[in-house]
Amino acid sequence: MTSILDRSPGPGGTATDRSIVRVTARTMVADGVVLLDLESAGGGPLRAWEPGAHLELLLDNGLVRQYSLCGDPTDVSSYRIGVLDEPDGRGGSRYVHERLAVGDLLTVAGPRNHFRLIDAERYVFVAGGIGITPVLPMIRSAEQAGRPWTLAYGGRRSASMAFAHELAAHGTHVTLWPQDEKGLIDLPAVLGEPNAGTAVYACGPEPLLRAVEDICAARWPTGALHIERFAPKVVEGLRDTAFEIELAQTGRTLAVPADRSVLQVLQEAGIDVYTSCGEGTCGTCETAVLEGEPDHRDSVLTPEEQAEGGCMMVCVSRSAFPRLVLDL
Repeated sequence: MTSILDRSPGPGGTATDRSIVRVTARTMVADGVVLLDLESAGGGPLRAWEPGAHLELLLDNGLVRQYSLCGDPTDVSSYRIGVLDEPDGRGGSRYVHERLAVGDLLTVAGPRNHFRLIDAERYVFVAGGIGITPVLPMIRSAEQAGRPWTLAYGGRRSASMAFAHELAAHGTHVTLWPQDEKGLIDLPAVLGEPNAGTAVYACGPEPLLRAVEDICAARWPTGALHIERFAPKVVEGLRDTAFEIELAQTGRTLAVPADRSVLQVLQEAGIDVYTSCGEGTCGTCETAVLEGEPDHRDSVLTPEEQAEGGCMMVCVSRSAFPRLVLDL
């Protein structure tokens, strides 16, 4: 296990990063949550992965969407993803729920991992809703390593909480928090005792993650908290100004107006930069920064990584000063 982020291309990566898989099973595991099993269309083994990894689905309607792998990392014969139906989303989940059937072929890219499980003495997991999916293989890994762990898992109601029955078998390790029965997760109690050597992992809706961040910032050691967001975090008080970017590999300089992103300017200049979400949550447009200070607005890098300033997500992040030099 490692804490180093996987610096992978996307969306769809390179030709060698892609696979053709077949949907071999489709199961509704909770209200609005479908579980898909995917196997290689050619019948061979799939690429290895570690807890926290996600798979990119290149859908026939042109959308590219990322879903956390929630199966067994030691099983290279199949991938497993859980997808929440979001009627008000951007169309990816609706496509999966309404159009994907057993036997269908899919192009996928990855797996990729921006949410790796570090080697720690013990773990505290906090999950809300579909945020349980990346946590499942983390729990398996902690169990196999003989590390103590606890999970607080919340949802709107029991029927909407995927894998709740499976998790309940872990006994006192797991506390289920259906909101209609018990209210919100008691985070001050769950995170009330900071312990040296403990890693906190959280995934779920933004209000939950914000609350976890606030508590950990006040009580826990720097670097203890690890978060994965499915939606961009809200950053208030932003002010967009114009700046310049220099492309170190060619010496070319481009102006970035206040009303355009770095990514948009690069694309308009014919510079090929991989991108997917466009919101700073997937990490596929990560670009190395050689000089200057990025104004980080992503939801991928940790505060420590942002402070280092060695890279940026060009879809949302900007420059804190008039000039940036990028490794492009």
